[in-house]
Amino acid sequence: MAPSDFAKANIDEIVQQLTEEEAILLIAGVGFWHTHGIERLGVPAVSDGPNGIRGNHFFMGTPAKCLPSATALGATWNTELVETVGLKLLAPEAKLRGAAVALAPTCNIQRNPLGGRSFESFSEDPHLSGMIAAAYVKGVQSGGIATTIKHFVGNDKENDRMAYDSIMSDRALREIYLMPFMLAQKYAQPWSYMTAYNRVNGTHVSENPLIIQKILRDEWKFNGMIMSDWFGIFSIDHSINAGLDLEMPGTNKWRTLDLVKRSIQSRKITLRTVKARARKVLEFVQKCCQECPEVIDGDGEERTVETDDDKILMRKVAAESILQGLKKIAIIGGNAKARVLSGGGSAALKPSYFISPYEGIVNALREEHGSDVEVTYCEGARSYMTMPTLEQELVTEDGKPGWIGSWYPHLSDESMTRADKPLSSRLIDETRIFISTSYPKELTKRWTLQLRGFLKPREVDTPFEFGLMVAGRAKLFVDGQLVIDNWTRQRRGESFFNSGTLEERGVFTLKANVKHEVVVEFCNVRGPADGDEDEVIMDSNPAVQLGGDTVEDFDKLMDRAVSVAKEADAVIAVVGLNADWETEGYDRSTLALPGRTDELISKVAASNKKTVVVTQSGSAITMPWADEVPSILHAWYLGNATGDAIADAVLGKHNPSGKMSMTFPKTLEDVPSYGHFHSENGKVRYAEDLYVGYKHYQHRHIAPQFAFGHGLSYTTFSVSSLKLSEPSISDVECNFTATVTITNTGSIPGSEVVQVYVTLPSTPEYTHPALQLKAFHKVQNLQPGKSKDLEISLDKYAVSYWDDKINSWVVEKGVYGVHVGVSSENLSLEGRLELKAGFEWNGL
Repeated sequence: MAPSDFAKANIDEIVQQLTEEEAILLIAGVGFWHTHGIERLGVPAVSDGPNGIRGNHFFMGTPAKCLPSATALGATWNTELVETVGLKLLAPEAKLRGAAVALAPTCNIQRNPLGGRSFESFSEDPHLSGMIAAAYVKGVQSGGIATTIKHFVGNDKENDRMAYDSIMSDRALREIYLMPFMLAQKYAQPWSYMTAYNRVNGTHVSENPLIIQKILRDEWKFNGMIMSDWFGIFSIDHSINAGLDLEMPGTNKWRTLDLVKRSIQSRKITLRTVKARARKVLEFVQKCCQECPEVIDGDGEERTVETDDDKILMRKVAAESILQGLKKIAIIGGNAKARVLSGGGSAALKPSYFISPYEGIVNALREEHGSDVEVTYCEGARSYMTMPTLEQELVTEDGKPGWIGSWYPHLSDESMTRADKPLSSRLIDETRIFISTSYPKELTKRWTLQLRGFLKPREVDTPFEFGLMVAGRAKLFVDGQLVIDNWTRQRRGESFFNSGTLEERGVFTLKANVKHEVVVEFCNVRGPADGDEDEVIMDSNPAVQLGGDTVEDFDKLMDRAVSVAKEADAVIAVVGLNADWETEGYDRSTLALPGRTDELISKVAASNKKTVVVTQSGSAITMPWADEVPSILHAWYLGNATGDAIADAVLGKHNPSGKMSMTFPKTLEDVPSYGHFHSENGKVRYAEDLYVGYKHYQHRHIAPQFAFGHGLSYTTFSVSSLKLSEPSISDVECNFTATVTITNTGSIPGSEVVQVYVTLPSTPEYTHPALQLKAFHKVQNLQPGKSKDLEISLDKYAVSYWDDKINSWVVEKGVYGVHVGVSSENLSLEGRLELKAGFEWNGL
């Protein structure tokens, strides 16, 4: 049966025909990315595509469009643009990857900027998160590709993520953490959900009937498929009975034929329940066949297509997220020439192209001023955690970029001795190699990968420090000399999804004009470490990373940067974090910029008063030098078009219009969850309750570095003439409008976000945050001196709170405050809305 035939198939009949074994096969994946096909009944398999859209391979993946981070998309406050990105970029990209499913969007809450995956979530505010997520889902699914909204729910940190218990009040769960998913469900109806790794109030989400069945299915009427996060179920009967349809991946899974059959035989589950789970998988596959038959029926090959229109749109969305201006320009900073385009983990991918900030700025300056402008550069201070990868530095024996990887089987599955001849060899153009399951299937259980290439010659003798990190074991040889031994004795680390080692380093002096041979001998068996002598086979997560950089005297490097800055007419400093600091698998330990970066900015700013600082990070950072510099642009992670977008903003080609999607604190101690963000014996207490993000800063009268919703541009705006309509109230609905006038009071065209916050009436039994974002509207390209009248609609979500006594949403009779402005700290207009009747409601 072809996919086009399955699209019309009768699911009832197919479910009825399923054997016990076929039903069990359907409720777990196959390999890392696919659902199970049932050829006898014409059921095709479906391919999943991770967030990005990366494709089916971590190792040697097909080059792809890397979009700005989710925090950057949130900072656009532009639902129309995000929907366009979903339709015009992400859906076509998924089809090029042969993927019918995008494992996105992530709309967890930015509870604490230390969270390792904070860059993957849109905002600290549930309304902004939910509306951006809805736009994302709507755009991608309009293009025929399924979305999998995640991580449902409470996955707000990385350390101990498989086990920790998110302990929160019912109100916080409903009003803060479930709300983004609820809004996405109301306005966009994702085709599938992905459960979080963690527990919520005692029970893992993947086996939590309150969250999966009662809330998602019964209250919200979700009728699609629910899948686990990868390796994210921890039982058979509990997850099946709770309503978890699909276990992913199919590697090292719980839901094997034997174990599920034993659970049926012991009456822990019933075949009827297994078939109910299988039905949801079949319905999901059928919908994919209906909406995207060209993927289901395709050849499975992954492709890269990069049109000029794609590049223009990527540059636009990158530039719109940026937050806010000769003859000789100095560019300094550890991020200026680095390939910083995304955070790390499963969100990372291989870019189809990349423009560094240095390249983007230099190209723009030369385009505008020709050869008249002189550009100098100095790194100033190192900003990386592990050594930068070397794919730009290595070539093969015949001069191709990269190195040659040769796969060797061992003499037997249990032997540590490799064969003399390789099974196969191939060109590998990356030196961070997360192989996952993309190794030849003919290999023995224990195998070796030898990587051999040559460093491009240097002009002078150069002491060079290498770094080697593995999930497995490895040694590095340069010209036959052992430089690093990460094989004999290891140190456990958090790399490669917590399966790798710490980075081991070694120094080798590179001779001038010599092409040095570099060889890494890697084996997929973990070596012994202090306190952990087990030599475990890495069957689903073998990995190796080789990096390196020149050895520097850091004091002299700092002095050179200050000297370069002093001699320039103006300085552009590009600093920040990268995928080492912000990544899936572990949380950050500090909000400070790496190493001596803060010192560098202060010294450069003191030496040149015309210093523009561009910061890159996916979440909040501290800026102790903020008052020392005249201009700061926060650039998030901007994807492929990073350098062009930064140049557009810095040089005035694009008027910045981004708004903070999260609060930037002055110190870590100011963060709402400070002191109770970590896991204590597996428990994470959400003690800030409803006071997440800006609600906390206002409640405690703490001045942040940059407030939620804040963002300047090269022009100015005013909002005026707030008018509130008479509310329309029925038994379960409430609707009203806020009308305001926005005026461009500056001298150039620009865009601005009008934000509407609501204050709920005080009650004897419940407290509420003073202000809650409930609506926003982005005005695009308003001309100088021009005004525009906006009518912004609000509904019952704007005036409701969760009553945990009666397990219902409540709208109180009373007077509500409505505040309108351009940030959570700049609300110049205030009005009163009176509701003469209240009501209770459930569902959406």
